[in-house]
Amino acid sequence: MTSGSKILVWDLPVRVMHWALPILVVCAWLTRKLEGDWFAWHVRCGYAVLVIAATRITWGFVGTRYALFKDFVRGPASIVRYLRARESWTSVGHNPAGGWMVIALLGLLLVQAITGLFANDQISETGPLFGYVTIDRSDALTTIHKWGFDILKFAILFHVAAVLFHRVVWREQLVRPMLSGYKPLATADAASQAIARSLTVRAVLIAAVFAGALWWLVRTAPEASLFAF
Repeated sequence: MTSGSKILVWDLPVRVMHWALPILVVCAWLTRKLEGDWFAWHVRCGYAVLVIAATRITWGFVGTRYALFKDFVRGPASIVRYLRARESWTSVGHNPAGGWMVIALLGLLLVQAITGLFANDQISETGPLFGYVTIDRSDALTTIHKWGFDILKFAILFHVAAVLFHRVVWREQLVRPMLSGYKPLATADAASQAIARSLTVRAVLIAAVFAGALWWLVRTAPEASLFAF
């Protein structure tokens, strides 16, 4: 799809998931820092992160052209070549360095959301799947959950810094295309590189499957022991 001198690159599901994930991470952090009974909302944010991250990973195999992992996951040599001669890079989607940032962030988010399901605060709050594991296993997963968030914060800051570097130093706009979905049309024959549509219904169905599976796991989970602590 083209719009004047621009082509559609990022489908609607990719854009929604891209912006929803950092918002949910901030909300999850706030609901653990705020005083009062906010834990239930912390858990809900974790559910949403898990469903969206799992959907985005699946979308990397069945989504539109530039959402596919095979379009932007490259080896170390490609990353070095891109950083040395960025001007010669011709891909419309993610560059090799940005592609691995996507993989890293999705992996960290998935680990964070999964470990949170089994975590505990060693006082009274437990994750919804705490009943499936022993207290020692829960403690270990809680440690990963805490350390994982520190690593995730660093990765997010690094990602933001890289986007700012592209904008200020290389004069490359990355934020606007991720909002509108469109990138500038570089050459006359580049119109053929545009994606035709967003395949939003497919993405919604995938998310619904993950949400349903998570609902079932939580609904059928054993009760957390009152004597765990």
